[in-house]
Amino acid sequence: MNSKVLGTATVLALLAVMGASPAPASSEPRPGSVRALPLGAVGLAETRSTRTLQPGVTLTRIVRGADAPALAWTVEVSIPGGATSPDPDAPPTALKDRASADELTADIEGDGFDARAEQVTTPAVADYAGGSLGWRVRVGRFDTQSAAAAELALLRKAGYAGSAVYTGWDGDPTDRGPWRIDVLTIDPGRFRGRLAASYGPDLENREKTSELAAAAGATAGVNAGFFVLDPKAGAPGDPAGVGVYDGRVLSEPVQGRPGLVIHGNGRHSTVARLTWEGRVVGRGASQALDGIDRVPGLIRNCGGTADDTPTSLPLHDVTCSDRDELVAFTPDYGRQTPGGEGIEAVLDAHGRVLELRSPRGGPLPDGAGSVQATGTRVAQLTALAQVGRPLRVERTLRDGNGHKVSPSPTTSILNGGPELVRDGRPHVTPTADGMVQSGNPSFYYGWMQKRNPRTLAGVDATGRTVLVTADGRSTDALGLSIPESAAVARALGLRDAVNLDGGGSTTMVVDGVMINDPSDAAGERPVGDALLILSGRN
Repeated sequence: MNSKVLGTATVLALLAVMGASPAPASSEPRPGSVRALPLGAVGLAETRSTRTLQPGVTLTRIVRGADAPALAWTVEVSIPGGATSPDPDAPPTALKDRASADELTADIEGDGFDARAEQVTTPAVADYAGGSLGWRVRVGRFDTQSAAAAELALLRKAGYAGSAVYTGWDGDPTDRGPWRIDVLTIDPGRFRGRLAASYGPDLENREKTSELAAAAGATAGVNAGFFVLDPKAGAPGDPAGVGVYDGRVLSEPVQGRPGLVIHGNGRHSTVARLTWEGRVVGRGASQALDGIDRVPGLIRNCGGTADDTPTSLPLHDVTCSDRDELVAFTPDYGRQTPGGEGIEAVLDAHGRVLELRSPRGGPLPDGAGSVQATGTRVAQLTALAQVGRPLRVERTLRDGNGHKVSPSPTTSILNGGPELVRDGRPHVTPTADGMVQSGNPSFYYGWMQKRNPRTLAGVDATGRTVLVTADGRSTDALGLSIPESAAVARALGLRDAVNLDGGGSTTMVVDGVMINDPSDAAGERPVGDALLILSGRN
């Protein structure tokens, strides 16, 4: 199957032939009901176009506020630590305290620019009180991006740093759009295909969602979990959190963060908070594992063990470190294991130690795995492993209640966060999931508060699995903040929902066609894994 990319206008034209219909407003979502999306002003024009992709699978495109007037562009200036800053040596950020913002505003105005300081507030959610995040500094209001870019060039010549931004991405609840949302719904009562997660030929490399869908002959698919992007943070493509594929645990959870649990038949999908325990057993003793199928010493999104720095708690988009680790590798990792100081026990397909090699890293025989040790863990692995003797690797997942989770061969679990909806109620959890970062409100501002492309997933009250993408970072599709994502999930009738990887990763492919507009300038982004809908023939 060849993957094709169609422009927005073409896709809208194709969907229009399905018969667009307005969505009536409703105060409370009901199973199977149609509720207007709670985005922007009440009464905005909203159309929905739906078609059946295969028995039990439908695609719906929702366009809200298509006739919205254009909003202004502006220049957002990076605020350095200044004389009034609590930390004058802090690097420049988007938000600071009011005194620092006022100081910068005065400096910019003194250089002849139209500058202003604006307070940024955010709504309360389940585990974060909200309120003021800080103050931003902006310059001018422009009708076009090119005009804002020209002003930015002048500001840079004057010694300032910043970026041109569209004010429709701020998250103002009075904006009139437009929004473009695509929804895949899998009804297990009529579904005769299969749901499956795919990471491609190996875990350590990235592939495009369209490539993963084409390789599997999928009817449809969306990008899925967070993953390592920068080689300095590990192996690009490696899941940055829990990854279970065909019942096999190939990536450990970020302790306590949510995962989307799906089964091949489309039944009993759920959102679960997961922890794990791993051990290496040999010579009548055992040692605790730190990780599975990842570069030792690098823990993306943190949430690992007590000796990790700077924290053992989840911390999103941060790579924690640990010099002393024991990491197991499966044949799924890649062509060879990561190299470096330490020792590695290479295991055959039956778990017997073939060799101990140091330094660690290198190719593995077909079907083989290994265990690597660094720092103080080297002596521990050396004491356990003996050439020719078995070395058993144990991995146990547990849910939020501490109960053991035993995935079946058709179970997949994909990492995500934060939660969006629980038991039919908004339940957004940025603190628990590491999006609230002490001393860095600019992260919350950019990641949670501002509108971005998003990928969401969950299950509704009738047991249907629902996969959602929202385009963003354009003037044709504003995207969603995380609180807006929760509101959209609830309006779609989801009982439980979780945020998956978004931004430039957000992609939906249907019948070999990428139907959304990814926001990266280069087009579709290669990702770590994807969630695929297969027909009964696959």
